Amino acid sequence: MKTTVKITSIFQCSLERAFKTPMLCDVSKVHTGFGIMPKITHCTDDLNWGQPGFTKKVFAAASLTQKGGFASVDKVLERIENQYWKIEVSEFQSWMIGFYKFVGEWKTTPMEDQKIFIEYTYTLYSSVFWLYPFNWLFAQLYWKNYMKKVMKNIWQLIKNDEPYLYN
Repeated sequence: MKTTVKITSIFQCSLERAFKTPMLCDVSKVHTGFGIMPKITHCTDDLNWGQPGFTKKVFAAASLTQKGGFASVDKVLERIENQYWKIEVSEFQSWMIGFYKFVGEWKTTPMEDQKIFIEYTYTLYSSVFWLYPFNWLFAQLYWKNYMKKVMKNIWQLIKNDEPYLYN
């Protein structure tokens, strides 16, 4: 079972900044915690992060739902320069209400000079049939709001000209 959530925005910046910032900047400044979602603290095993096929281990602070420490693995599934990212988040180290992976997509479309249309999509995959109604509500009510917070954080990093950590 899967549930998809999408939000959009328009960023006033270069295409390169709109494309690279969400994936190549410090993820702890992007995923800063929200309700039951803990703050991401750091990543390891990330030498080739940003290139298709490569992964990184993600670590989170302690929260109501997680003990803290190693939380999940992120993998770049696809990268089309200045257009599209597709990543998978999996190997969750705590119970995620039946979800076994999330697939995130970040699409950048130039509208005019310094004006970029952003489509941010997450598909959440569940393996527990009887939890599907709850999973759908979680995605539509909670995860969508979490994505909005993440998008605001990305915009702030762009405005601050935050350096990239990866290539």
